[in-house]
Amino acid sequence: MVPTVEWKNGVVRLVDQSKLPGSVEFLDCRDYQTVAEAIRTLKVRGAPAIGVTAALGVALGAQTVSATEYSLFAQAVLKICDELAATRPTAVNLFWAIERMRQKLESLRDQPISFIKQALVNEAQVILEEDISLCKTMGRHGAELIQDGQTVLTHCNAGSLATAGYGTALGVIRAAYEQGKKINVIADETRPVLQGARLTVWELMQDQIPVTLITDNMAGTLMRQGKIHLCIVGADRIAANGDVANKIGTYSVAVLAKAHNIPFYVAAPYSTIDLNTKSGDEIPIEQRNPSEVTTIHGSHPIAPKDVAVFNPAFDVTPAELITGIITERGVFKPGELASQFSLK
Repeated sequence: MVPTVEWKNGVVRLVDQSKLPGSVEFLDCRDYQTVAEAIRTLKVRGAPAIGVTAALGVALGAQTVSATEYSLFAQAVLKICDELAATRPTAVNLFWAIERMRQKLESLRDQPISFIKQALVNEAQVILEEDISLCKTMGRHGAELIQDGQTVLTHCNAGSLATAGYGTALGVIRAAYEQGKKINVIADETRPVLQGARLTVWELMQDQIPVTLITDNMAGTLMRQGKIHLCIVGADRIAANGDVANKIGTYSVAVLAKAHNIPFYVAAPYSTIDLNTKSGDEIPIEQRNPSEVTTIHGSHPIAPKDVAVFNPAFDVTPAELITGIITERGVFKPGELASQFSLK
């Protein structure tokens, strides 16, 4: 699998996910503004990947700051942090990664500026490597929940494209497959941007993991027919009480799973858990451009031009609908997260 995001020859290189699955193209970001635009326009997406990319964006921006005195240098870097933080409101990994870069900057106030610039690059790369490691550990924990011969439903894309590598929900599926389990995956298309159809299916086919694509409104029928054994999704933010914000449509899948007595799991690293947010009611939900709903890829109209559109990018699944949350520390009930992760 090609790297989702990396630091390469002094630039932030991204797989342009807006071009998949038609072509695999790379975007070389030579300034932090291009990084910010890539996050804003979904050229890179998925909560962990957004966080890693933002950290690299901070490091990239710092390289261009000409100030030689710490206070002026820090002021410029913190402005970069603020601009990157303003790109998307829901995925808490974005703010977590930027805060970690801020803390690194503060810890180096007595060092030469040239040293600080390289240290910020190093810190961003550590965040990237940690994300891959956490996903693999999470995958091993979650793989124990999947039995040989089962079919797993997933929604949106929570794979290597949504992280620095390996994936959260797809990381669990990938780990089970690597263990030799004969599993099948059903992927919701995930309207309106079709991350399931364009990205999840592409990823799984690259790894030769059996996958079947369905439209979002087919899941209930397949559950009723006994063709889905468990559901695993990712998350963009998890509140202290275990409520989960994820791609729009996740809540519907969780309700259907509950109605059919099918386990519903969420896979996410600790950086997605926001103990400062008490419940899902407090999670900001990003509202996106109506053209995502009225067109396909902004160019093929599928609705009347002037129709009113409601286009939230995420919804919130209440904790009571979630069987367990898969993390790098193990699998927990939603209500156990606050005690397990209060000391990170």
